[in-house]
Amino acid sequence: MRPVWVDVDLDAVADNLRSIKGVVGPTPEIMAVVKANGYGHGAVQIARVALENGATRLGVATVDEGLELRKAGFGVPILVLGYTSPEQAREVVRYGLTQTVYTLANAQALSEAAVEARRRIRVHLKVETGLGRLGVQHGEAAVVLARRLLRLPSLEVEGIFTHLAAAGSHLDFTRLQIDLFQETLSRLRREGIEFPLAHAANSAGAIAHPESCFDMVRVGIALYGLLPGPTLGEKVSFLRPALSWLARVAHAKRVKSGTTIGYGRLFKAPVETTIATLPLGYADGYSRVLTGKAQVLVEGKRLPVVGAVCMDQIMIDAGALPGIEEGEAVHLIGRSGGDEISADEVARWMGTINYEIVCAISRRVPRVYSQNGKVVGVQGFPMRSDQ
Repeated sequence: MRPVWVDVDLDAVADNLRSIKGVVGPTPEIMAVVKANGYGHGAVQIARVALENGATRLGVATVDEGLELRKAGFGVPILVLGYTSPEQAREVVRYGLTQTVYTLANAQALSEAAVEARRRIRVHLKVETGLGRLGVQHGEAAVVLARRLLRLPSLEVEGIFTHLAAAGSHLDFTRLQIDLFQETLSRLRREGIEFPLAHAANSAGAIAHPESCFDMVRVGIALYGLLPGPTLGEKVSFLRPALSWLARVAHAKRVKSGTTIGYGRLFKAPVETTIATLPLGYADGYSRVLTGKAQVLVEGKRLPVVGAVCMDQIMIDAGALPGIEEGEAVHLIGRSGGDEISADEVARWMGTINYEIVCAISRRVPRVYSQNGKVVGVQGFPMRSDQ
């Protein structure tokens, strides 16, 4: 296997889901959101564990992500949360996906494809309450569209939902969004329209705003053990990060004081030191923005990444570990000894969020899955018989 890999602890994923289930209670259904290759963790394996531990549905962003799960044998409802073009309507129907709708044209394409296939297709109406992305405007516009959807043949309007913009940081705005969604639901009920599933809570909503849970919660980032918002640390202390990112040293050498390292000669060794090279770079998702900022862990010691992050390689100053050797394991994310570099810390170095860090890890990096202390699978690279 390639000497760069991600370890995914499936027991942590299971624990996170059970803990969230304990927070929201027995009533709301749990949708495990596994878009973007399971936030970089691997959609198929995460979906399996989530469904084994209390989730009843899966959420994805695109039709292709839904097809990957269907072809892997998942028969549960799969909601496509993002935009699907009219040209993809036949695929949605063929594979029995559930589609988000927010315009009449969007819904008509699905209805026509379903009629043609002599099947019914389930849809969820998305209502805009303040995120400013996809969705029909709350209130009267949503009621008018709902009426029209219910008249379309072969269309089953199973759900209605909104998306919270700042559930982990802006309490008043989140309450406003929930109120606008509630008001829309009330207007629909007065017209005799009620859908089986209403949902608004993402990870932050599920944890911090129980009034947003309705009939279902959509658990994304928290499923993977990462903070859904900077102010929620105390409320999500039960979460366990599932992902560690490692590489093995490809080369180690002593260099003299004044030696420059990497493209652009951005680093000059202030003293004689040991430079170790790791076989990964920005093509693997280790961003060039980390140049001059990042650290790694070796035997519990923090070592700086030096020189420019390359496409396929990075260099570290291992002067504090002059005996470092080829093949030694290095943590880019994860725990080594008594220290840890988290996805949140890497995000701070880059000026971004933990979501981007894990989602950016390239598919050319194998994912190694462990459960009950044993390796149970690898995504992205075939396992040899001796592994």
